[in-house]
Amino acid sequence: MARKKEITEVFKIQAPGGQATPAPPLGPVLGAKGVNPGQFIQQFNAATSQLNGKVVGCVVTLYSDRSFTFEIKSSPAAILIKTAAGIEKGSGVPHTDKVGSITRTQVRSIAEEKMADLNSGSIESAMRVIEGTARSMGVTVEEG
Repeated sequence: MARKKEITEVFKIQAPGGQATPAPPLGPVLGAKGVNPGQFIQQFNAATSQLNGKVVGCVVTLYSDRSFTFEIKSSPAAILIKTAAGIEKGSGVPHTDKVGSITRTQVRSIAEEKMADLNSGSIESAMRVIEGTARSMGVTVEEG
């Protein structure tokens, strides 16, 4: 009977899909956790090759025998909002300095993309989560 592997650690990282490298900041983090950076990067890039540079989240599970598994998550909402609004970064003072705007249609498409990773029961509640993130970044949500 096969022995069950014991989970030693679970951690999250963000990396560009299909273009991750073992250079800092990713390689040192993986090495410090006991994951072979070269092996991880090769598998990660193969799994995310269709995303071509889009930053994605990843949950890495490390086992006692130094093996690992990982689960690819969707891009962080802030990155999707910045892309949709066409801005470089969010506002330092979001309630007074507005840096961009997105439409409700864009909010809906972001919510649909993030739906699997959000704890929302409907697309409308997921849209409210995305709108809240946009507001906290200094991005206004317009009708349309």
